[in-house]
Amino acid sequence: MLDENPNGSNPSTNPWLADIVQKRPDRRAMLGGALGVAAAQFFGGSLLSGRASARPSAASLAASSLLGFTEIPPSVADTIVVPPGYTWDVLLPWGTPLFSSVAAFQTDASNTSTDQEGQVGFNHDGLHYFPLSTGAQASARGLIVMNHEYTDASQIYTAAQGSAITNDALGQEKVAKALAGHGVTVAEIMQGALGTWTHVVDSPYNRRVTGATPVAFSGPVSASHPKLQSSINPSPLGTLNNCAHGFTPWGTYLACEENFNGYFGTANATWTATPLESRYGITKTGFGYNWHIASPRFDLNVNRNEVNRFGWCVEIDPFNPSAVPVKRTWLGRFKHEGATVTVSNGRACVYSGDDENGEYLYKFVSRSPWQDMLAQGNSPLDIGMLYVAKFNSDGTGKWIPLQWNRGPLTPANGWIDQADVLIRTRQAADAVGATRLHRPEWVTENPLTQDIFVALTNGSGNNSVVNSNRDPNPYGHIIKLREPFGDHTRVNFTWSVFMIAGDNQYDATVPAAQSIFGSPDGIWCDDDGRLWIQTDISNSSQNRADRGYDRIGNNQMLAADPATGELKRFLTGPRGCEVTGVIMTPDKRTMFVNIQHPGESTSYWNGLNGTPSTANPSTVSSWPFGGRPRPATVVIRKLDGGVIGS
Repeated sequence: MLDENPNGSNPSTNPWLADIVQKRPDRRAMLGGALGVAAAQFFGGSLLSGRASARPSAASLAASSLLGFTEIPPSVADTIVVPPGYTWDVLLPWGTPLFSSVAAFQTDASNTSTDQEGQVGFNHDGLHYFPLSTGAQASARGLIVMNHEYTDASQIYTAAQGSAITNDALGQEKVAKALAGHGVTVAEIMQGALGTWTHVVDSPYNRRVTGATPVAFSGPVSASHPKLQSSINPSPLGTLNNCAHGFTPWGTYLACEENFNGYFGTANATWTATPLESRYGITKTGFGYNWHIASPRFDLNVNRNEVNRFGWCVEIDPFNPSAVPVKRTWLGRFKHEGATVTVSNGRACVYSGDDENGEYLYKFVSRSPWQDMLAQGNSPLDIGMLYVAKFNSDGTGKWIPLQWNRGPLTPANGWIDQADVLIRTRQAADAVGATRLHRPEWVTENPLTQDIFVALTNGSGNNSVVNSNRDPNPYGHIIKLREPFGDHTRVNFTWSVFMIAGDNQYDATVPAAQSIFGSPDGIWCDDDGRLWIQTDISNSSQNRADRGYDRIGNNQMLAADPATGELKRFLTGPRGCEVTGVIMTPDKRTMFVNIQHPGESTSYWNGLNGTPSTANPSTVSSWPFGGRPRPATVVIRKLDGGVIGS
């Protein structure tokens, strides 16, 4: 993820989770001992299902049966490193043609926007594997569906084109190519006799959804809503900045729009942001993409409402290439990191973090069991209730409904209807007193216990005591929620700090025996209960001693045993990358992991190699094939054909 606003856009006086942690009467006990933080499962046993919980011993940490691989050390190498007994291959790198009629990838980046529309997109992020068969073949043939978060001008344009956007035909083509590099890829893949995987060119399932693909709106906010009316394109188009994802029990994929605000801007000196725009971090300059120079669609002064068409979760049917992607507005409008779908009492429950410093954690619950709703011709994501989390200092919490005409969300307070509440989700959450968090990112459920884990990547805020007495909190942490009886439709929960990230050499609150890592981002619990943790250390901090990251190395993926707190490093990525997105085949013998932005500009490697540019794109990394770096999916297998992680 490209974090362009470390201070956040939340001006409310709602409490920080850090303030609440500081008030916890058992906080100091939790931090006691070298292994205490990492192993602490709960704050107070009586708060969780009426049972006391013991802190795991050092012996139990060393004896976990879940993590059978040999831990690897941190790495600064420009390659993938996995444990002994494992192998990895590259699959579906950026620019791979999905159809035989599409031009091959050009290493000088000279592919056109039309080429890119038929090629795998840029900067792979969340992904899921959908089997195309049953039985043993379910793990040998399927669809990979993956997000493409953003594009890097130094990588996607040629040396002759340069990175600047100009108001001419070349500028328009460059914007079109960037839009085509965004979105989602659907690709059929299959495993060969020797175990390696390939993609199926010209599969009828192959598809690109880009920043210019027609989309629909469903739920309380319709495409005809006044705040969504565009002066450029009457019908809504595209999806942008798709970070993490979700998948549903009815076989669809949820692409989640995160830092959409960065694509918009204006040169109009008189333009000023409204309170709604300010709350979503919308400014004249955006993130410096400057698309507005060549495309009025992204000019805030010319086409002000276009920005309100983004910040949603987009449902895509991977099995029907002609199905129009649908933005499901009951899931709210904010910087969705992902949309983790669970099922309780037959009802769909969707958890989503708003990935910006000081933002909130949300949950949507469908009105009825999802199978009944589908049978009645309704989407389970179109009728229900969106909640936002409030954490209390005694280890309890509550999901507060963002329901129009309830509490402060009334006409008397300026709230027009439910659509207005969802378009202004952040402001509605402010109004009901949600708890601010340090960049809530991926969410996952432990299928064995129904516990919910949330990655808080890093943050700081308002001179408050940051979580566990860290302000700023450069390493981040993972929290755990438990809802009564594992029922995700409930509005009450208990919470604890599951694991604090960092390096004990720089931060004594980090357990000395814990594997060092920083900035947890992607997290996923497999069917055996292993918690896979992926990191997104900012490129401004990677490998730097003055930031406390010199011993951690490149971004990585680790695995934890939630029952014992044991943690082992499983994979390290190439220079400048983020490790993100993870899923396995049903037999758990193939793992897919995405490597995003290898070779992106980093302050550490730039000091040795210079800054990447269209003329010299590989100054930081040349992964995976040498020369121009390319985001890609990595396929990991165990040499003995066993279960990954065992």
